[in-house]
Amino acid sequence: QVQLVESGGGLVQPGGSLRLSCAVSGSSFSRYDMAWYRQAPGKRREFVAGFFGSGGPNYADSVKGRFTLSRDNDKNMLYLQMNSLKPEDTGVYYCNVWGYVAAKFENYWGQGTQVTVSS
Repeated sequence: QVQLVESGGGLVQPGGSLRLSCAVSGSSFSRYDMAWYRQAPGKRREFVAGFFGSGGPNYADSVKGRFTLSRDNDKNMLYLQMNSLKPEDTGVYYCNVWGYVAAKFENYWGQGTQVTVSS
């Protein structure tokens, strides 16, 4: 069973920065597509940023130019650098990985890390 553990959330003032990390267990990290999602109170979970296939990172319009997605296949880590944070970025941020391993589709989520942007 693959486990995802997010970290790096917290309370930050508007305009501040945070770096989220997602540690992924197992040996199939490089085979997965992966993304960050977030869920604000009373709202649906929404896509933030992700790697799909062999392409570069994709971003939601609301975070383009402020957030940077990266991955380290040697360390099994996914990162989200968040700059110029706004109150509307507040929510629980979830790491998600998915893909086919040995012809079996796998899809895993982390438990989430809280990000609160407030003065």
